[in-house]
This record gives sequence, C-alpha cells and structure tokens, in this order.
Amino acid sequence: MVVAVLGVVLLGCLAVFQALLASGAPLGRFAWGGRHDVLPARLRIGSGVSIALYAFFALLLLQSAGAVEVLAAGVADVGIWVLTAYLAIGVVMNAVSRSRPERLVMTPVALVLASICVVLALR
Repeated sequence: MVVAVLGVVLLGCLAVFQALLASGAPLGRFAWGGRHDVLPARLRIGSGVSIALYAFFALLLLQSAGAVEVLAAGVADVGIWVLTAYLAIGVVMNAVSRSRPERLVMTPVALVLASICVVLALR
C-alpha cells in the first residue's frame, strides 16, 4: 500500500506541474521536449489531458494495491501492465530528450513510477 501511495503522490505532483504548464507557467523546458518555456495552446491542452490521465493512473495504482475497487478486476490487472509499459517508454523518451532539464528531472520520475507499477503488477 505504501508503494501505491508514493505513486499517487508522484502523480499528484505531476498533475500540479501539468496544471502550471497549462496555465502558462514558464516551465516548458521540463516537459514536451523542452522546446518552449511557455507552452503553445496545443501543448497546454495536452497538459490538461495529462491531468485526467494521471487521475486514472492513480486509480489503477490504488486498485492494484487493493485500496479501492472501482474497475473490473480484469481491467485493472491488464491496465497496470499497460501503464507499466507506457511508463517504461516514458523513461526512454525522457532519457533521450533534447532538453537537459527534462532528462534530469522527468527520467527519474518516470523510472520510479514504472518501478512502482512493476511492484504492484507482480502482487
């Protein structure tokens, strides 16, 4: 359960970060390839969508830890593995980013989240 809570806290921090990006905060060097300090409209929309995805990811983590039971068991069981793969791809994508700040900050965050998913998926 502690592992899932850590994942939910990290996702919450990412959601706040994405909300700041969506509202025009000059933090774009840490996300979306780091090409813009202030994100253009299309990437701001993407940040908004990310917030909704993070909420669903948090639900998957909590259900995989047995804290909630909202989704069908099969959906949650497959979903945690899909999320694990998604985050593993995120590790690679962040690691090869042209943005040094994105590489240094987001790669470890994605790695921790992917690791949390592996732990929960193997429970």
